[in-house]
Amino acid sequence: ADLRMYERKRRRTAAGREGHTVLLRVIQERSPDLGTHLEGVGELAASTARMLGLEPAAIEQTARAAELHDIGKVGVPEAILNKAGPLDADEWAFIHRHTIIGERILSAVPALAPVGHIVRSSHESWDGTGYPDGLAGDAIPVEARVIAVCDAFDAMLADRAYRKGVGPGRALAELRRRSGAQFDPSVVEAFAKAWRLRAERPADRAS
Repeated sequence: ADLRMYERKRRRTAAGREGHTVLLRVIQERSPDLGTHLEGVGELAASTARMLGLEPAAIEQTARAAELHDIGKVGVPEAILNKAGPLDADEWAFIHRHTIIGERILSAVPALAPVGHIVRSSHESWDGTGYPDGLAGDAIPVEARVIAVCDAFDAMLADRAYRKGVGPGRALAELRRRSGAQFDPSVVEAFAKAWRLRAERPADRAS
């Protein structure tokens, strides 16, 4: 019985990894820049989750969800994703549905269903003003709270059609400014510590 249980678990894990790899490839083929962004968010999310003291399984789930949190954007027209000017109300409605689309896509792979649950909540805000469910505080899965911070930081660093990216110091200051409103304060501080340790590594200084 133990062997059968282990084998089922091994197969689910393998299926989850394969599904994760395939979906990442889909994103990268459609939008190389988005694929690069998601890889960066995945690395930052794993470091932040570790700094928060999450269990190894939760750290892995956080990293997987971070790398796939925008998978639902494959269902959003390119004209909206790449629009240089401000979005109108209908276009924002498309954007706000992408986490639900992402959850549906991931739920098609049973091993990734828990990741889909995190992805659905990855754009919720600590004060309840996010989407799609208006969750607030601890009602938002901690993994999703981590992704929200890491996603925002990485997005602020990147150049966009409508603005230039900012430096890490300014991005960190913006995270702290929104702490307690958009972001979980404890996650912001854990992220700041993880980023500081990363920046202090000799290899990073050399680069």
